[in-house]
This record gives sequence, structure tokens and C-alpha cells, in this order.
Amino acid sequence: MRTSRSITVVGCHAEGEIGDVITGGVLPPTGATMFARMQTMQREHDDIRRFLLCEPRGHVGRHVNLLTPPIDPGCDAGVIIMEPTEYPPMSGSNLMCSVTVLLETGMVAMREPETVVMMDTPAGPVRARATCRDGKCVSVEIENVPSMVLLLDAVLEVAGHGSIMADIAYGGMIYALVDATRLGFSIVPDEARELAVLGERVRLAAREQLRVAHPENPDIAGVSIVQLNAPFAGAGQVSRNTCIVAPGRSDRSPTGTGTCARMAVLHARGQLRVGEGMIHESIIGSRFEGRILGETEIAGRPAILPAIRGRAWITGQHQYFLDPSDPYPAGYLVADTWGVTGAVTQD
Repeated sequence: MRTSRSITVVGCHAEGEIGDVITGGVLPPTGATMFARMQTMQREHDDIRRFLLCEPRGHVGRHVNLLTPPIDPGCDAGVIIMEPTEYPPMSGSNLMCSVTVLLETGMVAMREPETVVMMDTPAGPVRARATCRDGKCVSVEIENVPSMVLLLDAVLEVAGHGSIMADIAYGGMIYALVDATRLGFSIVPDEARELAVLGERVRLAAREQLRVAHPENPDIAGVSIVQLNAPFAGAGQVSRNTCIVAPGRSDRSPTGTGTCARMAVLHARGQLRVGEGMIHESIIGSRFEGRILGETEIAGRPAILPAIRGRAWITGQHQYFLDPSDPYPAGYLVADTWGVTGAVTQD
């Protein structure tokens, strides 16, 4: 066997959403901050993302996380998140996977009954509290970055649907949140393809028609994900949603940053207060528990301090090789399997 590349990956999923973790074969990118490292990865090393996510080695339903030494001295590890079309600053399900892998492989010492792991993310430092029992990371609660509303009741003109009302909020990524029940959906697996088509149309409309960005970091700009939800059932109750991940598929988990974005919207509307929480249920029935820890401001804008709890499981380990004669060193895309729009970047 000949190989010009060897990458070791630990397989993991959080409540159904795949968030595999690179544990060997990739050096950390350069940069003075984790956000700068993420930009370097995107600009200079995107072949690694495509190598692992595109066929024949990957698929559109997979994310991959690169662990790095932290830049913040108060953190235990850094992470760069790679998704099918982008490098998001933060992801709840991916961080749950990363923390679980760090603890269960011994890269970070596990302490029972709880291990606190500080993660340096491109969105900022994040505290993860892992409940541990009998050598297993039973669950992970993430005290996420401040989350906020950017727009309420924005009107989008969406192909095939006319005018659709959406709330735009940041929870570590920028979301457009839409009540799918108003459009006749129940958010069940049988609707997954139709929901994916709708979500991609909403995302493309939002990116074209709205100019939104994080008030302190203009490089975090544009709607990344569309959350299609059912009406809020009340504090402490179960509310269903599915987040359509570009290029058009349902997130199998309830989506951590999406739960934070929704709590920011509910708080802004007076429906969820500090100390209260909600349970977000995904299209496959898996759940994240969210709660609002406090209030804050970002560049003068009201924001919340959210937390989300979920579970992750290691599924195996794989070592990927690249034969120098392989004609697909960065993989390939075929529209029948690569989401709705078949894109490998957001734009």
C-alpha cells in the first residue's frame, strides 16, 4: 500500500447527527486566534474538509472536527468545525462529540461525576460540563456563546412559496427561523425531502435579500442554516424542529446552536425568561435540553447566555489513506446524494 496522506478519525454522533473527530494526521493551521485558524483552514487547507466529507470517503450527512491546541490559556483544547458547505464558528452537536471523544479516549482526563472541559472555538471560549459515570461521558452541557436576535418578523420572498415570515438570530451560527406548521408541515421523517427543499429555498432567499452579521465580527455574516419549527409549547415543554443544513438536508439532532438561537427569539418575545428552558426535539425524535442562564449585551444589543445539554456516542475509528494514484484526492460531488442544491460552499 502507498499513501501520501493518513488521517485518523474517531467516529461519533450527538443525538443522531454525525460529528466525527480528527485525532491524527492533520497539523493545526496557523493563526493568532481560533477564528483566524478557522479562516486559514478554509483558505489554505480546504482539501482536508473535502477529502473527508465528499465521496468516496464521506457524505453530506457528516461533519468533521479538527482538535488543536488552544490559544486561550484557560482552555483545554481548540476545535475547528468542518461542515458540508462551511466552517461554522460554533456547533452544539459537534462540540458534544468533540468533548466526548476527548474524554473517552483519554486526551483529557475524565473525572467522575463531572468533568469541566473548556473548549476554544472560533466563536469564543465555551465551557462544557460533562456528566461522567463508569468511564463513560453520559451527557454534555454546553454553556454557549452569547446568543441574540438580529431581526424579528423579516419578510422573505421565497420561490414557490411567496412571502414567508422569518426571525433571524445568532446562536453560534446565523439562523432563519420559520414556523413550518403555517406552511402545512408536521416535521416528520416522511416530509424530510420537502422540508429540505423548502429550507434551501429560504436560506438562498435570506442570503440574497438580507444583510445580517454578528455586530462584533462582520466576518460572521449571512444566514447559514434554516430552522423549521413547530409553535413553542411553553417553558419546560417539548417543541419540535428540524434545521436544514446546507446544501439541503435535515439535521438529525435538534441542533445546539439552533436551540440557542430559538431561545434568544423566545426571550426577545417575552415567552422564555432567565432560569427557564425548553426541550427541542428533532425530526427523528432525539432531544436537546436548553435553558437561559442569564442576560447580557453584545455591542449594545440584548443577548442571552444559553446552555444546551445532549448526549454523544463514539461509533468507531477509521484511518483514511490517499493513494498517490487516486484520481479523486479531494473527493467529488454528485447531485443525487449531495443535498438539494449540490453545493460545497455557502455561496
